[in-house]
Amino acid sequence: MGDMILGAITLLYLFCVAAYALKFMRRPGVLSEDLRVLPGRAGLSAMVLSVYLVAAALAPFAPGAALAVLGTGLALHVGLVTLVLRALVRGPAEQRRVSPVWHLQFVGFIVAALPALDLGFGGFASALLYATGATAVAVWGASLVQFWREDVPAPLRPLLAIHVAPACLLGSVALALDKPGLAWACLLIAALLAGVMLLRLPWLLRARFSPLWGAFSFPLAALAGLTIALAAVGQSEAVRMAAGLILVAATLAIPPILVAILRAWARGGLGARTNAARV
Repeated sequence: MGDMILGAITLLYLFCVAAYALKFMRRPGVLSEDLRVLPGRAGLSAMVLSVYLVAAALAPFAPGAALAVLGTGLALHVGLVTLVLRALVRGPAEQRRVSPVWHLQFVGFIVAALPALDLGFGGFASALLYATGATAVAVWGASLVQFWREDVPAPLRPLLAIHVAPACLLGSVALALDKPGLAWACLLIAALLAGVMLLRLPWLLRARFSPLWGAFSFPLAALAGLTIALAAVGQSEAVRMAAGLILVAATLAIPPILVAILRAWARGGLGARTNAARV
């Protein structure tokens, strides 16, 4: 059943990539225009990071193809970061405010460590772990200082959930590299962040539904994955129960968000709500 779901979601992802590729071919300028707005930068970053996940899915079945996809993902990611940095430098000062989306762009390389480990590149995965870990700490610190000084507009508050994802992914890679102590520390950080988000959930959801609710999906999935993995290692009943609860929450929350976003896309309202560039 898991493989069937994985295959279906992979096909859906490829369909979405093909749709954006068609948009780009019709007018290449849409790429730079999408990078000028926060939802555009978040969406493009998520699209590129998902290439790594496709590589991880392929690794057990077709290592050669997985390696090619991983290399493609790294090339696309480096290109995206270059374009983002150029947009930040050339754009207005408001665009240079620290955002949780920075995790996707600058810390997101940690996702590449997952297929890299499956393909036998442990040294590369270890380097990514420490480099992106330091970057994540820097983004968390800068975000905390900024949050202390000013409030977050209600429509952008769901993006704060992204702060949970790096800790989960760093922990998963640390565990795969046989560093359980570091993995438990990452879980503690993720649990603290997720706990704060849960306590402030009404505040996070103050604005009506928007495509930015997609920011809740992958942190939930990543948190469930790390907790399940550590529950198996630690043989802790409490952690096992927590993992089950998080998995149930992710299973109940993610599909409705996905369906709502796809429905908005099909009805033609998604672009207007995200300020996406139009062909």
